Amino acid sequence: MRVGLGYDSHRLAEGRRLVLGGVEIPFEKGCVAHSDGDALIHAICDALLGAAGLSDIGSHFPDTDSQYKNIDSKILLAKVVELLSQKRLKINNVDCTIVIEQPKMSPYHDAMVQTLAEVMGIEPARLTIKAKTNEKMGFVGSGEGVVCLVTCTLDEPTDSVNL
Repeated sequence: MRVGLGYDSHRLAEGRRLVLGGVEIPFEKGCVAHSDGDALIHAICDALLGAAGLSDIGSHFPDTDSQYKNIDSKILLAKVVELLSQKRLKINNVDCTIVIEQPKMSPYHDAMVQTLAEVMGIEPARLTIKAKTNEKMGFVGSGEGVVCLVTCTLDEPTDSVNL
C-alpha cells in the first residue's frame, strides 16, 4: 500500500468562478489561478502523484504552459489517474478536507463526491469530503482564500510486492 498527502491553497477574488471538486459553486468570489483554480482537485492530484512517487502537479502541468490556462481541473485529474493506471496502481481511498469560511459546502457535497468518483473511476464510498471553517482566523477565516488537504492510499499489484 502507498500513502499520499496533498495540499493546495488559492486566493479568492471577485470576478472569478468558484470551482471545487469539479463543481461550480455560485459565490461572488472564486479562486485566482492559472487553471480553473479547483484547489480540491489540485490537492487530490498531489496526493495521488505523491503516493505513486510521481512528483507533484506542477511538474506535470506547469502554470507556465499556456495549454493549461483556464483548463478544467477534471482533465488534469483524469490524466493523473491515467498515470496511475500505467504504473498499475489502484486508488483505494481518498480523504479530503476543504477549509473555507464561505460559502457553505454541504449543498454541493454529493455532487462533488459523484463527480470526483466518476473521474477517478472509484466507488463513491472510497471518497470522503469534509468541509470546515477556519473559525475566522487567518487568510481563510477572513474570506481571502481556501485550503484543501487530501490523504490517499493506493494499492500496488500483488505480483510486484517484494517478499
